[in-house]
Amino acid sequence: MARGRAAGYDDQREKILLAAAHLFARRGYPATSMNQVAEACGLSKATLYHYYRDKYTLLVSIADDHVSKLQALVVEVTSEALTPEQKMRELIRRIVEEYADAQDAHRVLTEDVRFLKPEDRERVLSKEREVVAGFSFAVGGLRPELTAALLTKPLTMLLFGMINWMFTWMKPGGELDYDIMAPIVADLFLGGLGAVTPSQQLSACIK
Repeated sequence: MARGRAAGYDDQREKILLAAAHLFARRGYPATSMNQVAEACGLSKATLYHYYRDKYTLLVSIADDHVSKLQALVVEVTSEALTPEQKMRELIRRIVEEYADAQDAHRVLTEDVRFLKPEDRERVLSKEREVVAGFSFAVGGLRPELTAALLTKPLTMLLFGMINWMFTWMKPGGELDYDIMAPIVADLFLGGLGAVTPSQQLSACIK
């Protein structure tokens, strides 16, 4: 009879992925060793290999898990019965929320995907393209003429650029968080600077 996994096995795997993502994001994938990952997790190298057979497996898991979560939230939101504007706002809120808790994984996805083998890279990039397509479709739902003008994808990439850069200047645990900033991102994307309405939370932070 096959021996079952110990209680907490999946939790430990998740902790390892978080630690590895942090190291990859700070040091870069090539410069990070399994010894450093084990040390960051408080594990022996032998124990680490019990969960992940090598550094490459960690990279694949980090990139694939992160983009799969993004893909799943896009599918979930686009399937909801929302108006075009509600759908766009909800997509922005959910993606900002996800990025806030996965900044290291997102940096690995954007910077270290080039180290993936062709078949793994294509799988990850295919999911990434589906995320972009979901947002592009939502943009087209708001402004159908932009679809004909082939502008929905460029506008989506501009939106992602705004969201990605946001986490380079926002301080973790600072006064501004994704709950405050997500509606502002949506206002700015949908209506420009004149449409941005400071929330009561933001006003309280500024005082």
